[in-house]
Amino acid sequence: MEEEQQLHSQLHNTHVKLLAFDLLSLSLSQTSSSSSSSFSRRGISLSSAEALGIITSRDHKPYKFLRFTLDDGTGCVNCVLWLNHLSSPHVTRHHTPLDASLIAASAARFADLVHLGKLARVRGKISYFRGAVQITVSDVVIERDPNAEILHWLECINLARKCYNALPATPS
Repeated sequence: MEEEQQLHSQLHNTHVKLLAFDLLSLSLSQTSSSSSSSFSRRGISLSSAEALGIITSRDHKPYKFLRFTLDDGTGCVNCVLWLNHLSSPHVTRHHTPLDASLIAASAARFADLVHLGKLARVRGKISYFRGAVQITVSDVVIERDPNAEILHWLECINLARKCYNALPATPS
């Protein structure tokens, strides 16, 4: 039992590789201890995800955010990359000015990579906005290998079968 709880905890703190249909079917549950939302798959708590797909839309508001959509063939995942690190009270309260400027520079570099039609891999926190699951992006990689998409599919299926589905669901 303790080992199962440890595995559940490890998945909560890991960027789980998910296909869009799986990501979009996560259950939303409000936690009483904080105002943030929590997500679960088969009763297992998840907080971060990795997704890969073709960028099909892009909405850029300079110095505020970049919102884009990834299509992996099973669905479309909304993603948001925040670009307001230098003006955000949250960032200035929790980071030194040097750290904030480094985070802002990283986000700006990631935003420059996002173009329509590119195959992108994103990692970030699972979040909820306007009734839909999205990824609040922490990093973006543009894939140059044409096999990356099928490899991601195979990894997601393998992880679902051998890891995510192998864990017994936690009682709700």
